Order: sequence, then structure tokens, then C-alpha cells
Amino acid sequence: MKRRHFISLVGLGAAAACAPGAKSDSNKQEDKKALKTAPVSGHFFPALPYAYNALEPHIDVETMELHYDKHHRGYFKKFSAAIEDTSLETTAMRDVFAEVSKHGLAVRNNGGGYYNHMLFWENMSPEGGEPSARLLSHLVKNFKSFDAFKDAFFKAAKTRFGSGWAWLILTDDRELKIVSTANQDNPLMDVVETKGIPLLTIDVWEHAYYLNYQNKRGNYINAFWNVVNWKVVNKRFEKALKGEWLG
Repeated sequence: MKRRHFISLVGLGAAAACAPGAKSDSNKQEDKKALKTAPVSGHFFPALPYAYNALEPHIDVETMELHYDKHHRGYFKKFSAAIEDTSLETTAMRDVFAEVSKHGLAVRNNGGGYYNHMLFWENMSPEGGEPSARLLSHLVKNFKSFDAFKDAFFKAAKTRFGSGWAWLILTDDRELKIVSTANQDNPLMDVVETKGIPLLTIDVWEHAYYLNYQNKRGNYINAFWNVVNWKVVNKRFEKALKGEWLG
């Protein structure tokens, strides 16, 4: 099953709804309500594309439940409240971020938290996969080798001071770059130093890993490679090369 919305997320809401023991009945009902009755036009809270326990042992079920149901849902609700009765209710997220400096911290922080997490859930999968031949070729071109790319991504995620994200992006000059952003900023925002289309991201806020990995952020980052959904990353890359975007 696929659900499409204004940022063209692929497959969100598919596996989680049908996986045995994935969620309690109350959570299932809440997700269905969120998908059908979003408080703002054009923006809604998507269901996970897999069960809470699907990424174990790399990401534990308790972390997934708290991260998705509390943190992500909280960002969505606060973003919805911040844009209520404004033109941003029907503005695509990329356009919101293009001028986010004009919209205030509530939109910047909560809009970023809402959007970044959607990409994060989607770029993980229990099936894993591998980079396409074309993406791998560009990774080698820009980083010398696939292992060197992973090392650079690890460093960006590991050394992000405090809370934030690490990203693989395609820049306007069609170069692959690794960047990190603080808090809930992302590379689509007009406030960041290096802009580009997001292809892959990892959340390095402590709530993303602390229950299982405690202060060992590096162990969490290494485990992340086991669940990267390369099918989605490959598709984002192909879209980006055409000047389009997925998520």
C-alpha cells in the first residue's frame, strides 16, 4: 500500500498497519485518525512504514515507540498550531523552508522536527539494501570510496555537538556532500550554510538512541548502516539529478 502527499513520501503507512503485534489497537486508531483528520490542509502525520520492532536489534522497540509517538507527533502538533490560519497551511514544506527565517522559531523548529523525522523513518528499513550502481559511482567520485563516504558520514554525525542531524545531500552543482545541522534544521532551510536536496539522514538527538546505546553515539551510528533503506536513497538520488525531489 502506498500513500502520497504533498512531499511525495513513498510507502508510509504500509507495513506498520499490517505487521503482527506492531501497535496496540489504540495506537492504530490514533494513526488512522491522524491520517484522515489532519488539523491543517496539506500536512498530516504519517504512519510508520514498518512495525515498531522491525529494526531490532539495531533500533529497539521502546525507542521507536517513544521517538515516533511522543517526539515526532509532538513536533507535528506544534507545527500545526504554529501555522494555523496562515498561508503556510497549504504551502509545501520545501517552500516553507526556503524562507523559514521569515516565519519564526516555532515554524523553524517544529516544522523541521516534523519533516526531518518523516525522512528519517522512510530512509530506514529492515530489508536494508545497497546503493545503486549510479549512486555508488557518485559516492566514489566525491568521497574516493564507499568506506570513505561512511567514515565521513560517521564523523559528521558523531561530532555534531549537542543535538542535531547528519545528512548526505545533492547540492545545486550536482555534487554529493555530507553536512550536519543543529537542532531541527535541515539542508533545505535558508538559514543553513550549505543547502541541498536531502538523500539520507540520521537523527543524533539523544532520544534517538540513548535507551539502547546510552552515551555511545558511535555504536548507534554504526548500527544505523544495517537498516539504511537504500531503495529510497537511490530513488531520491535519481529524482535529485533531474532537479526534482522526493521527501
